Amino acid sequence: MVFKAFGDVNRIQIVERLKEGEYSAVKLLEDLNITQPTLSHHMKILCDAGIVVGHRSGRWTHYSLLSDGVDTIVEYLTELKDGLDSSVETDEEAG
Repeated sequence: MVFKAFGDVNRIQIVERLKEGEYSAVKLLEDLNITQPTLSHHMKILCDAGIVVGHRSGRWTHYSLLSDGVDTIVEYLTELKDGLDSSVETDEEAG
């Protein structure tokens, strides 16, 4: 699910904005120039992946990055890289 979350330019742009802090849906709509249903679709994917969390405030939902979700992604990618590094060393030793 994580790779799907980063598989669209709009979702990357959303994450880039959320690095700055919390954003309301209305502000994201203005910045990205997309429709509300499109934003809802992207936010559902980001929230389901555990990268973003949203909360209602008045008429709008406000979104922010979920630190634990980002940490999980970093840990996964670090483990993946470490596994690649060790397999390269093993291949070099065998060759």
